[in-house]
Amino acid sequence: MKETRRSYSKEFKQKALELSKVRGNVVEVAGELGVRAELIYRWRRELKANPTLSFSGNGNKQLTPEEKELARLKKELADVTMERDILKKAVGIFSASDRRSTNS
Repeated sequence: MKETRRSYSKEFKQKALELSKVRGNVVEVAGELGVRAELIYRWRRELKANPTLSFSGNGNKQLTPEEKELARLKKELADVTMERDILKKAVGIFSASDRRSTNS
């Protein structure tokens, strides 16, 4: 049986982190809330790493403008590289067929 993935709201995550900070016992808080302790620890790391962009929802990481530009440039580079490889193969095919037709 496949388990359905649970999603938690930003408010739930923030309250869980506040509760774990006040009580100091993450395992106990996780048990009360019905989540794994590892999840609360991950939420802590996310919040500490970037408080303004944490908990974007649905597993989608929110990116800074620089990260968005970097991702766009990487995609563009991959597209251009693929186009170049296709053109190289086409040149090879056409030049091979030219050699065969002139040798006849």
